[in-house]
Amino acid sequence: MFGYRVPAPDEAMLISGGRRGLGGAPFRVVTGHGKFVLPVFRKVRFLTLSMCESEVTETCVTRQGIALHVRAVIAFKVGNDHESIINAGQRFLSDQDQMSVLTGRIFAGHLRAIIGSMTVEEIVTERQKLAAEVLDTSKTEMAKIGLTVDSLQIQSIDDGDTGYIDAMSAPHKAAIQRQAQIAQAQATQAAVEAEQAAARKQAEYARQTAIVKAEYSAEVDRAQAEAAQAGPLAQAHAQQEVLAAQTELAQRQAELRQQQLVAEVVKPAEAEAERVRILAAAEAQRMKIQAEAAASYDRVALDRMLIDQLPQIVKEAAGGLAGANVNVLNGADGLGEIAAGLVSQGLTILDSVRQNLNGQDSDGPRPEESKGSSLLQLPTSKGKKSNDGPVDVD
Repeated sequence: MFGYRVPAPDEAMLISGGRRGLGGAPFRVVTGHGKFVLPVFRKVRFLTLSMCESEVTETCVTRQGIALHVRAVIAFKVGNDHESIINAGQRFLSDQDQMSVLTGRIFAGHLRAIIGSMTVEEIVTERQKLAAEVLDTSKTEMAKIGLTVDSLQIQSIDDGDTGYIDAMSAPHKAAIQRQAQIAQAQATQAAVEAEQAAARKQAEYARQTAIVKAEYSAEVDRAQAEAAQAGPLAQAHAQQEVLAAQTELAQRQAELRQQQLVAEVVKPAEAEAERVRILAAAEAQRMKIQAEAAASYDRVALDRMLIDQLPQIVKEAAGGLAGANVNVLNGADGLGEIAAGLVSQGLTILDSVRQNLNGQDSDGPRPEESKGSSLLQLPTSKGKKSNDGPVDVD
């Protein structure tokens, strides 16, 4: 809009002409808002409120008479209040770059004064104290010209070629070097110990690896051996099973052959034997009937024949003693007893035959009894001859 002026956020608008400003100032101060300004009757100027910087490089002499080259940086600006703006506007509005020059000169003077009251050790070790004292002493003067200092930083302190600061720092450097050497030695020792520990661990790892490899190799060899034996063992088991199956098959074939033999040979043989037995029984029955018939007609003739054969029977019985080994214990009496025994046996046999014949008349002949056994059984074992005692026939 025509005639409406607005200052920037970091500027103060100074309007001259017309009525005076606050405190009798020749201009009015406007910040943070706009204002109508008559183009012809009013004049507008702008004063910066932004941060400014001033660098100070000064040679100062300490209380000990040692010259020091000090370099410092001051950060300052125009104060935000109307009084500071008016003071700064009246001094720097036409040439605002002069604020940095004037500020540097002011701080250079205060810096020389304060350093002159301190020793080198205090300046070097207490830089913050030096900056604080410079700020305190310059605050009043800076306020008079409408400026405020935000910070003061001592960037460097140098004694030139005197070597005072180096000499002052020598013990500390030596201590630091000594500590550095100690630290280096400790670090070297720690490194050596670490290397030794690493070597031990590596050796242990190598040993464990070798053991594991050996175990794996043994397992592989064992598995290969088992695998190599698996084939023959499986073949042997298979052959054993084949032999068992063949044996079982042979047994079954033998049982089948036995059954076949029973069916083809034994059964027919048993049937034939049964047939023969039946035929023999029939033949025996026929012979029995014939014998019974013959016995009823020839009994008298048979008795006579037996009586006629009795001397011959006794003779045969006596002849059986010829090859016997007889022990005669009582001499001639023993021999008499033997002869009497032979005759008695012959008579006994004759009576038995007659009784059997009589029995056959009533019950029929007994084929198994008709066969009989020897009429006189004599021992065949050899003995010894004695002069007395009973006869002992072994």
